[in-house]
Amino acid sequence: WIPAECDVSIRPGWFYHSKEDTLVKPPQELFNLYLKSVGRGACLLLNVPPDGRGLFTKYDSAALMNFKKLRDESFENNLAKKGDGYFIFPKGMRLTKKLNDSNDGTFESVINTHIQSMGIEFKKPQKLNCIVLKENLLSGQHCIKFKIKLMNASHEPIKEINGTTIGHKRIVSFPSVEVSTVSLEIEQQKGTTAISEIEAYSINENLVEKL
Repeated sequence: WIPAECDVSIRPGWFYHSKEDTLVKPPQELFNLYLKSVGRGACLLLNVPPDGRGLFTKYDSAALMNFKKLRDESFENNLAKKGDGYFIFPKGMRLTKKLNDSNDGTFESVINTHIQSMGIEFKKPQKLNCIVLKENLLSGQHCIKFKIKLMNASHEPIKEINGTTIGHKRIVSFPSVEVSTVSLEIEQQKGTTAISEIEAYSINENLVEKL
């Protein structure tokens, strides 16, 4: 398991230049970088160059603090906690708390990709535009390909999202929809995939990742 690293500067260049004080990446752009790096299982290495005093400028500091505020506000209310986790296996279905207990140490394991799946079912439909998936990595990163199905109260698919790899954290954002069930299928894997969390959020629509 070798995680990718995303190296990017908060400014156009890697070193401080006063003429770039007005070119610091705004909080919304930093959030989008977060979705495209950490949200795809990578480590985000954000370069913030000190000025001639050896300090960060007010421009960089303001961008960083407001980026933190956006991130905290976006992911403070995990709607998956309002639902019931379930796990489907060859002999039927059972409820599980391991998928929405905010504990990365508990997980459900997919041994057979063709007949096992899992998800979160809500008693009342929830407006969602962001799903966060997490693998337990104690035995390595195994998911190669997955599918998320968003379904209505009649268990009819509203939207399908295909992805490759999950890792420590996979963030998937999309235009808001009313959802009764979030279903996760592991379609291809290198070994037994252990899913520790399925989280669901309603973030600011302007922060949804632009492809």
